[in-house]
Amino acid sequence: MPRPKAKIDMAELEKLYGMQCTDEEVAAFFGVSTRTIERRRQIKHFQEAKERAKAKGRVSVRRNLFRLASSGNVAASIFLAKNLLGYRDVLSNEHSGPDGGPIPIDSRPDLSQLSDEELQQLQALMDKAQGPRRG
Repeated sequence: MPRPKAKIDMAELEKLYGMQCTDEEVAAFFGVSTRTIERRRQIKHFQEAKERAKAKGRVSVRRNLFRLASSGNVAASIFLAKNLLGYRDVLSNEHSGPDGGPIPIDSRPDLSQLSDEELQQLQALMDKAQGPRRG
């Protein structure tokens, strides 16, 4: 004897899909398997109800987002600008040397430009870093 057909309330179904619930969440709510929901989607009025509810839910989210942006919510305004107007953050991580060429890397620093005092200070720092000499 086959199982009795699961009862799915269409009004509740539309509320759930309106909140953008997944098939797994809808199945859990009604206490049925995901396969049951997938099979029911093959029925035209069930699939139409799902699509209509999801569309209404998206409109509701968009309406709320526009309301937030219109009332001065900066985050909502930025989100809308990026997603509807194509705005984007641009970060330049490119580094270059003189005239846009490669960055020169010398293994030995050019100390010829340092004054005698600066050379003495540098020598004192090196001696301090090396610690007492053993000899």
